[in-house]
Amino acid sequence: MPPVFLPDLRLNACLHGPDRAPALVMIHALGGSHHLWDGVIAQLPHHRILTMDLRGHGASDVAPAPYAMGQLIRDVERLMDHFALKDAVVIGVSLGGMIAQGLAVKRLDLVRGLVLSNTATRIGTAAQWQGRIKMLQDQGLAALTDATMERWLGRTWHINPAMPALRAAFEATDPIGWMGGAAAIAGTDFYQTTATLRLPTLAIAGSNDGSTPPDLVRETAGLIPGARFHLMQGLGHLPMAENPRLYAETLGAFLHDIGHI
Repeated sequence: MPPVFLPDLRLNACLHGPDRAPALVMIHALGGSHHLWDGVIAQLPHHRILTMDLRGHGASDVAPAPYAMGQLIRDVERLMDHFALKDAVVIGVSLGGMIAQGLAVKRLDLVRGLVLSNTATRIGTAAQWQGRIKMLQDQGLAALTDATMERWLGRTWHINPAMPALRAAFEATDPIGWMGGAAAIAGTDFYQTTATLRLPTLAIAGSNDGSTPPDLVRETAGLIPGARFHLMQGLGHLPMAENPRLYAETLGAFLHDIGHI
């Protein structure tokens, strides 16, 4: 599929599945791309699924850093408008989950439900993110790689079967794009706005996740009345990459229960 040319940048986006099927929007994490969802998409053939590379990631344009969270939300909003997707369940992981929260607050007409995967209203502290940005500026993205893999996959990250692909995607990220996304995370706290949401929500955590530990994800779920919390045992920050079959089953059960099939 050709890229989407917006007035200020070009975004790489992909549509999968039947034209009139219920819509899903999947938003990847910092240091990844739309390919993060490939194994899950293959197991959800009856939905219309939009994936994209966030600005500064994958095949999308690398806009100058830093990025504001509002820009990232607006990018996804514009893609949904471009493809005329409404009443979608928006599935976001980590940074993508923050974008999903902000999009639901801003454009409830586009969002029927949320899957907040391995995310929170605030991830880390501004000082932590600024420290990582400084390390990248001084030493390059490679200086962050091992610590990122350990936060994502746990103490046995180096023997995790999902690690090589995740590491390759992380190392392929443009440093400016990574710094832009990191700045957006550093400046975001959605605690008060996410607490205003009233829509079907599933929060997913991984027991080995060092970036957004289960208690943090559970706390986020607790802000939205009726939200479900699901812990994936033995998996880390990106469970859709570690066990796409199980992740797709978890999504499918939620989508069935809310009638989004």
